[in-house]
Amino acid sequence: MTQPSSDAKAEARSYLWGLGLAALLTALAFGLAVFKIFSGPALFAAIGVLALAQIAAQFRFFLHIDLSRQKREDLQLILFTGLLILIMVGGSLWIMASLDQRMMG
Repeated sequence: MTQPSSDAKAEARSYLWGLGLAALLTALAFGLAVFKIFSGPALFAAIGVLALAQIAAQFRFFLHIDLSRQKREDLQLILFTGLLILIMVGGSLWIMASLDQRMMG
C-alpha cells in the first residue's frame, strides 16, 4: 500500500477546511433566521453578508479560484457571467414593475 503524497494530503485538508467553513456559514445563516437575532432589513443584510462569504469560500476551496495570476482569467469569466445574470434579472424585475404600474396603477 502506498502512502498519499503531501500534495494529496494538502488538497484533502483544503477540502475539509472548505467543508467546515461552508457548514459553519450555513449554520450561522440558519441560526440567524430561526432565532431571530436580527429583525427586518438587518436580518436580510446579515444573511446577505454570510451568503457572500459562502460564495467566496466555495470559489476558494472547491473551485480553486483565487486572486493569483494563473486563475485571474477564470475569475474574470465568473464575474462577467454574474454581471450578465444581474442585468437579466434586474431588467426583468424592472419590466415587470413597469407593467404592474401601468396596468394596475
